Amino acid sequence: MSAKEYERKTEEFITPILERKGLSLWDVVFEKQGKEYYLTAYIDKPGGVTVDDCEEVSREMNEILDREDYIRENYTFVVSSPGLDRPLKRERDFINSIGREVEIKTYKAIDGTKEFTGVLKAYDQDTVTVDEGGGDRVFDRKDIAMIRLAFEI
Repeated sequence: MSAKEYERKTEEFITPILERKGLSLWDVVFEKQGKEYYLTAYIDKPGGVTVDDCEEVSREMNEILDREDYIRENYTFVVSSPGLDRPLKRERDFINSIGREVEIKTYKAIDGTKEFTGVLKAYDQDTVTVDEGGGDRVFDRKDIAMIRLAFEI
């Protein structure tokens, strides 16, 4: 199986656990870091997840992973919050971020820069619209390398 197949199968098993607990799945990633493999499930809920949420999901999911044993490589399973600087990936990410400030990085410079900040106003399959304070800017989604919520510490 490929990494994508591991991720897809993990999503199938973890989604019912999360739904029972009022949590949602942000992403599942299977990757090699150095010599180690990691299977990471990023979970979320309104107001953010707690350490207890992560621990409960991890405990239940580890039982399934041990029973199903579909990953060939030795790996560590991790359950985590997606963090404050989470990228926007899925439609629900964009819906939940309308009216919030976002950071956008583009693959190539637009008007001399690759980095933009503004309030997310709209999105569709092909474009993302942000209010940069002096007016709206529409980005083609194919030109966006990364879009995430902006935050200040």
